[in-house]
Amino acid sequence: MKAYLFPGQGAQFEGMGMDLYEASDLASNLFEQANGILGFCITDVMFAGTAEDLKQTKVTQPAIFLHSIITARLRASVFAPDMVAGHSLGEFSALAAVGALSFEDGLKLVYKRALAMQKACEAQESTMAAILGLEDAVVEKICAGIEEVVVPANYNCPGQLVISGSIAGINVAVEQLKEAGARRALVLPVGGAFHSPLMESAREELRQAIQETNFSKPSCPVYQNVNAKPETEPEKIRENLIEQLTAPVRWTQTLQNMITDGAAEFIEVGGKGKVLQGMVRKVDRQLPTSTLQGIEESA
Repeated sequence: MKAYLFPGQGAQFEGMGMDLYEASDLASNLFEQANGILGFCITDVMFAGTAEDLKQTKVTQPAIFLHSIITARLRASVFAPDMVAGHSLGEFSALAAVGALSFEDGLKLVYKRALAMQKACEAQESTMAAILGLEDAVVEKICAGIEEVVVPANYNCPGQLVISGSIAGINVAVEQLKEAGARRALVLPVGGAFHSPLMESAREELRQAIQETNFSKPSCPVYQNVNAKPETEPEKIRENLIEQLTAPVRWTQTLQNMITDGAAEFIEVGGKGKVLQGMVRKVDRQLPTSTLQGIEESA
């Protein structure tokens, strides 16, 4: 069985999507449609912006969504997933790629999500840190013992957990985790505590938009971040998506569950196609991984 994976924030790169736009009418039409939906020319930033320009949350999230979805549309003859999952933001791409969300609704939700997250970041200074080389249970226990807000945010792969919280809380956690034997405990250059209680205002803002959006039954199971389980029922998908902003991304568990359920090959869609494949190899080195990129000759 083929499992397709969709990347989240961090998968952006300079010039992303320009080759697709120039080579395909389908791609250029979708990009122009996106410019209209967003109310600004995201193509200008994607194709000619600097790395710093692409880091703006209001650009990063829709840009990655567009790159992934347009890649999947252009490779429609080979994009035939038995199951899909997306890392954080990538969950929206996964849902749109298998028909649970329309292109337009998916892009609108991603943009609203980006703006809501940016607002929450500006309301309270917060950050995240990557912890390498410790058991998840050890990280969880240390975070739970700190009085400030500090929680596990991304269970990326065995031995790699990202924590999220207040700046004071993260600083304390980093020191304690180093003392506990972490190989690395590194504060990340991000502007907020994603997937933590500090995103509550963003979650509430996004809740209404998600509740007002039409969801359809996807063409295959979507393994969602909140519970790492396959979902096909639109209402359950909607509920899990609302919870996603304040709940941890259970990516390790997602990959493990996909493998248990028969995934024999993992294909990463969009971005540069490296990060998620690396996480798969940390879970199971034997499974083949690849990237879905490029343009079909007929496109």
